[in-house]
Amino acid sequence: MISNFFINRPVAANVIAFMTVILGIVGLVNLPVERYPNITPPTVQVTASYPGASAQVMADTVAAPLEQQINGVENMLSMTSTSSSNGSYSLTVTFEVGTDLEEAQVLVQNRVALAEPFLPADVRQQGISVKKRSTNILLAVSLTSPDGTFDSLYLSNYATLRVVDQLSRVEGVGDVSVSGTGVYSMRIWADPTKLDARELTFQDLLNQLRQQNVQVAAGQIAQPPLSDSQAFQYTMTALGRLSDPEQFEEIIVKVGDDGSLTRLRDVARVELGSQSYDTFAQKGGINTANVLVYQLPGANALDVAQRVQDAVEQLSQSFPRGLEWDVPFDTTIFVSSAIHEVYKTLFEAGMLVLIVILVFLQDWRAVLIPATTVPVTIIGAFAIMPLLGFSINLLTLFGLVLAIGIVVDDAIVIVENAAHHIERGETPHDATVRAMREVTGPVIGITAVLMAVFIPTTFLGGITGQLYRQFALTIAATALLSAINALTLKPAQCALWLRPVKAEHQKFFLARWFNKVFAWIEGVYVYSIGWLLRGWPIVLVAFAITVGATAWWYTRVPTGFLPTEDQGYLITAIQLPDAASQDRTREVIEQINEIVANQPGVKTWFTLGGMSLLEGSQSSNAATMFIGLEDWEQRTTPELQQGPLIAEITEKFARIKDAFILVIPPPAIQGLGTSGGFDMQVEDRAGAGLEELQTAVNNLLVAAAERPELQRVSSTFRAGVPQLYADVDREKVLSMQVPLGEVFTTLQAALGSAYVNDFNKFGRTYRVMLQADAQFRDSVDDVRRLNVRNAAGDMVSLGSLMAIDETFGPQIIRRFNLYPAAGVTGSAAPGVSSGEALKIMGDLAQQSFPETIGFDWNGVSLQESRAKGEEVWVFGLAVLIV
Repeated sequence: MISNFFINRPVAANVIAFMTVILGIVGLVNLPVERYPNITPPTVQVTASYPGASAQVMADTVAAPLEQQINGVENMLSMTSTSSSNGSYSLTVTFEVGTDLEEAQVLVQNRVALAEPFLPADVRQQGISVKKRSTNILLAVSLTSPDGTFDSLYLSNYATLRVVDQLSRVEGVGDVSVSGTGVYSMRIWADPTKLDARELTFQDLLNQLRQQNVQVAAGQIAQPPLSDSQAFQYTMTALGRLSDPEQFEEIIVKVGDDGSLTRLRDVARVELGSQSYDTFAQKGGINTANVLVYQLPGANALDVAQRVQDAVEQLSQSFPRGLEWDVPFDTTIFVSSAIHEVYKTLFEAGMLVLIVILVFLQDWRAVLIPATTVPVTIIGAFAIMPLLGFSINLLTLFGLVLAIGIVVDDAIVIVENAAHHIERGETPHDATVRAMREVTGPVIGITAVLMAVFIPTTFLGGITGQLYRQFALTIAATALLSAINALTLKPAQCALWLRPVKAEHQKFFLARWFNKVFAWIEGVYVYSIGWLLRGWPIVLVAFAITVGATAWWYTRVPTGFLPTEDQGYLITAIQLPDAASQDRTREVIEQINEIVANQPGVKTWFTLGGMSLLEGSQSSNAATMFIGLEDWEQRTTPELQQGPLIAEITEKFARIKDAFILVIPPPAIQGLGTSGGFDMQVEDRAGAGLEELQTAVNNLLVAAAERPELQRVSSTFRAGVPQLYADVDREKVLSMQVPLGEVFTTLQAALGSAYVNDFNKFGRTYRVMLQADAQFRDSVDDVRRLNVRNAAGDMVSLGSLMAIDETFGPQIIRRFNLYPAAGVTGSAAPGVSSGEALKIMGDLAQQSFPETIGFDWNGVSLQESRAKGEEVWVFGLAVLIV
């Protein structure tokens, strides 16, 4: 028998135990620490830009060709895109959990290459970006200038030039991006009145800029082969790309018949500005640049966050005076606090188990034997986690908490059996040998049963499979280590440590009192067992009724994915009326800042202006705010808990009549959805049109508002945003011999900005952008006064070539799996599970939508709807095995 070997050779048993602990410590030190396992589906993001294009133009000319080619790429789960009226396009391709992100990026890049010939020339010229993008924001670093020394443009570009590159090299960082005003650009603000006075057009400026701001490769003097020998070889250089506003101002845009020169400064204002002014950022009401740091999958979140902050602290030593930094958003604070509480619970559970053992065994020697089981098995489990690809997270630690009571069972059985034989006069050595002969089989059997219950979870797939797998296999690993420990170290310890137990009259009076009470309980139990054995048919009937009732109740218990937790911050989505300007958005943000600044329980907050979190796009009438709450220890009163805080803040925001403001908790798992609750995609599957889609969404919202089980059900989709339509009379354009392309180029350059080419500065490459100055694009009349040139060289106003009418159209067009879609978000009311809310929303959609409109679930909601069926299957299989 294997136990006899270790009884006679206790050193070998101790070596095995010490090696288990040492390997566990190595695993504990090196394993990544995170809140949940790496279960977020990997994503690849495709972005493109078409300055001046409307959302419909972006959807038709950019989104459709790209998505038709990318659709069906290997391991793809879904793809969601947004086309905005500011000419930006973003596509997020979501892949199955476990997909290699590097390979996924290459596959998407290849599909994009196939679509490029079908894209507009301006889109191809500016480039299409394909990046692997983690959806898990680890933390945000804000750069501010409290005394106003630096403006937001400087802050954003200082972050890009001096901070981003350093943080990108920090171990464990997957990606770093800057949210603020935007990157530098050479902005050429043209004055149409001065252009008209000199008979120049926007097309003329574009042509001259592209000809004179060009990189020059001038070659070399005396470069071989040569006819005669030369002593020197010189490289020829010339001024090519310009880099300063003063150099651009000197560009000659026209030479008059009399030789007079018109320079760019005569018709335009040149400055080093921002490539885009569509977004802005604030922190605590102060202009800022927010550096968003994303974690690399598998990295230690706590270590990465600390290394990032250490790196910024080191960089801050060289910050100019007036520039400060802080961290307004850090997800690792919640992770650290949660894991600390689990470690605390782990210690408390271990102490309680040992106290219970001491109360029942009443021998400190006997307590030492199962007591040493806890550290050996629990610490040793960390040695198995790397082999299974696990991390230190709430699920694996929770499994260890539950395993404490399991791992000591084998040791207790062995100690009790050995003590039983010692009481009958055998030596500790002989008693242990006899005890192991009797319990070795049961120890192995109970370990096999426990592992048979948990191991089937390895067959689960998807997100829920990952969650169950890490929890269950952690317990299975500790059960296996407990059995090994019970068959090696425990027999050796019993033979060396156990002694005959004192007589009953020699025990402490509390022990004698406990034994008397326990003996009475034991007698009642024995009598009950005898009575039940005599009436076994009744017991079987009661058992059958219990099983049936359990199954019946199980089918009626509300289902859900994960409960909403207080993660220490809230998300605020801000939506102004359709077509509202950025100035109005800033005014609303100022009102919100005043409310949040005086709100108890709020620690800090930062704002992403022009960004719609729910739509995942940029728009002038939207903003997103992240509100950081005080630490949990400082929010002990009921009114400062997450639920009451959301209600109170929402009530105060409701007083702002100029905007719809939604305060929502973050998603249960970072990267699965944009907020807590559900995310439904209402799809136009038959080309019914955006108006029909809007009607279907409105009907759904009305129906959802009548259900008390749902709350905060809303949608930011708008198909009828006020717009202007330029009705170009193409026949008149051609009859007047005006190039049609020049008409559209003038509109794009004057109103939407035209990409000219590039320039170099600060060791980087930036874009040169041409646009009419602000005062010349304030009204419709400004557009009518713009001029183009016909074939005869005469100037023709655009007002004579087109009519400008008021119309309605979408500001943002969202597509989900190739279908035009509208996002509907919401959550379950208090006391209602997320699974029940999903079922209600699905039923309402089927009742409200015509045949042309369908729906699908996005992100975590799809997993919520499947989780229950997977639970039944896996645990049903486990029961059959047992």
